[in-house]
Amino acid sequence: MTGTASTRADVVAAVRDSAGVGMGYIPLGAAFGVLLVTSGLDWWWAPVFSVLIYAGSMEFLAIGLVTGGAGLVTVATTTFFVNFRHVFYGLSFPLHLVRQPLARLYGVHALTDEAYALVATRAASGVTMTGPRVLTTEVLCHLFWLTGSTVGALAGAGLGLDVEGLGFALTALFVVLTIDALRATPDPTTLATALGCAVLALVLTPDSMLVLALGAFALLLVARFAVGTRRAGTGPSGTEASDTGPSSTGSSRTGASVTGGRVPFPGDGSGGLGQDSTEEGADRD
Repeated sequence: MTGTASTRADVVAAVRDSAGVGMGYIPLGAAFGVLLVTSGLDWWWAPVFSVLIYAGSMEFLAIGLVTGGAGLVTVATTTFFVNFRHVFYGLSFPLHLVRQPLARLYGVHALTDEAYALVATRAASGVTMTGPRVLTTEVLCHLFWLTGSTVGALAGAGLGLDVEGLGFALTALFVVLTIDALRATPDPTTLATALGCAVLALVLTPDSMLVLALGAFALLLVARFAVGTRRAGTGPSGTEASDTGPSSTGSSRTGASVTGGRVPFPGDGSGGLGQDSTEEGADRD
């Protein structure tokens, strides 16, 4: 197959892969656009947010931060905690397949939950991924969101829509994602920890609830990971597992391998991101 034909086939495959994401991105993006104009911002802020921020949940949060006059420190801290999971996405996302420096830089910017899910899961399932296919998938997802947000903002501005309670769309999205995560990897401990942090932050600092809740939750997950790794590196009698010879749990001295080769990264349904040593799974804002 020639280079041009191969690239065309990769683009077609990316279109097929991302069609389902488009069905979700466009209506949710439209909800974001309507919410933006009904919050007092001009319609053109929708494409600006969608191009420069492009972070789903962070875009919804940005509306409140901008209209509420939040300080730069609050904005930066909130963005850090909301999008910190992308650090772990980069461990298994095949961005190295994108050769051009500018294209790779855009690939980092356009990495979302859904793009990761589409690309990483196919790579892990044995599908041969290429740079054009990875990049096209990200571009299409971005275009879906940009189209939805712009159309929603124009409709909201032109028709004077005032949909009370539309801001709950983001909350509903997170509820759905939480339910899906629990179905895939049930972990009531992580759920209870998250709820506890949210309630505690709401009681202590209602005005900065999100930052405190996310910060506390991240610290607890890191502590849980450290404890789990320490236990994995010790034997039944409390001594460190030997580097030589098999272990009943498959653990090494570093604790890098837990039963079945699963590494308990913080954040997934088992106290981790759900990454395996042999397979890499996937999970937007």
